[in-house]
Amino acid sequence: MIRLAALILTLLAAPVLASDQVTSGAGALLRGLDKVSGQTEDFRVGNGETAEIYGLDVALGDCRYPVENPTGDAFAYLTIWEHGQRQALFDGWMIASSPALSALDHSRYDVWVIRCMTP
Repeated sequence: MIRLAALILTLLAAPVLASDQVTSGAGALLRGLDKVSGQTEDFRVGNGETAEIYGLDVALGDCRYPVENPTGDAFAYLTIWEHGQRQALFDGWMIASSPALSALDHSRYDVWVIRCMTP
């Protein structure tokens, strides 16, 4: 567990080291996938807001991106749980350029970060 945390911190620091400045966007563009129907849909979620994506509730804590590369290296803090449930299925940082690194583990739905909303 400690090794996983160290790996995640190292990878999150990589965009920061590659750029001098990291800033927060107003929200994030997320993509949801229903694995049964194959349907995908994009959702905009503001910082501090919760959106319903298929049968999941997705709360966005913050979306950050390097000033020099706002579309490729975005990372967002998400909390995801099934609608009407209390226990989180996912709670952590999700990276747009490496969605499989820290991914939601759900049998039917998938959610990942596309980019931060920038001015």
